[in-house]
Amino acid sequence: MTIRVLIVDDSQLMRALLQHRLARESDITVIGTAADAVEARAMIKALDPDVVTLDIEMPGMDGLSFLEKIMQLRPTPVILVSGATEAGASATARGLQLGAVGCIAKSQLRVQPSDVVDDCPLVEMVREAARAHLHPHPARPVHRAAAAPSTASAASSLPEIIVIGASTGGVEALHTVLSGFPADCPPTLVVQHINGHFAGAIAQSFDRAVRPRVMLAESDMPLERGTVLLAPGNDRHLQVATAGSRGLRCVLREGEPVTGHRPSVDRLFASLASTLGGPKGARGLGILLTGMGQDGAQGMAQLASIGARTIAQDQASCVVFGMPRAAIELGAASEVLPLDRIASAIFTPARAVLS
Repeated sequence: MTIRVLIVDDSQLMRALLQHRLARESDITVIGTAADAVEARAMIKALDPDVVTLDIEMPGMDGLSFLEKIMQLRPTPVILVSGATEAGASATARGLQLGAVGCIAKSQLRVQPSDVVDDCPLVEMVREAARAHLHPHPARPVHRAAAAPSTASAASSLPEIIVIGASTGGVEALHTVLSGFPADCPPTLVVQHINGHFAGAIAQSFDRAVRPRVMLAESDMPLERGTVLLAPGNDRHLQVATAGSRGLRCVLREGEPVTGHRPSVDRLFASLASTLGGPKGARGLGILLTGMGQDGAQGMAQLASIGARTIAQDQASCVVFGMPRAAIELGAASEVLPLDRIASAIFTPARAVLS
């Protein structure tokens, strides 16, 4: 099956560069290019592309406003193309929360001879995006959620630490899950497969929108209630370690990619399983959200083996049912839940479990 792509960018040079790179692939066809949102809207209606690449910063109707319209009226897999500016990174973070399935920095795009294999992730992003399963999105403002009741009344049933893994479509899924976390949630570590250039902006965007404090992880940070730590980029693995009498801390470790990724969800989950172990296993909770591939499945199996609670997002609510499917097939997920029920399943005493 040929993947039909529409390129939307106000720069003629960037449109040509994107088209040149995609034209090298036998399974991808660029069916059109548009210079602004008005032109793009007409082409989407006429051509019904499988994937759209969208410049996040355009004159007239900006990329974010256009993306929101697409997701509300005609859900289509969108890959955001962003400049290196701080404003571009911030807009990209917002776009991912609105439902874009991936993002790429313009600095990653470059002309290469046809006989040279480059490391640009655009092509694989397009292939992943073409497999995405999207639903219409209601309009929603981004703001800090209203105060929630303390978790104290349900403290006996709460995990002491939460680890979360996500990939394609994961930023939007994480926003949904974290929006249901109270301000005093257990310490939470997150690996989201994303270009490191955008990780800081995503953390800041979450921090403004949800009750817990959200920040990029730094090595040797103590794990504290009310704090969510996001893996900072693609050069080191995020892991859990002990800090002696001071409890648990996070560490950033160098190493080869695991299941094709660095940071790897498998490494994060396995480190928690190793750190807790024994009778302390039930103190942990692992959550695996939407994403392509198998990263996190083996690590979730290790968490399950020590008695930790494990939750996989269900197929119907996933953008890509890859990582959760792999964990479910291993028997590693103790619960399979729709995205919008995951947070409530953690922070309400009565658990409604779906089979």
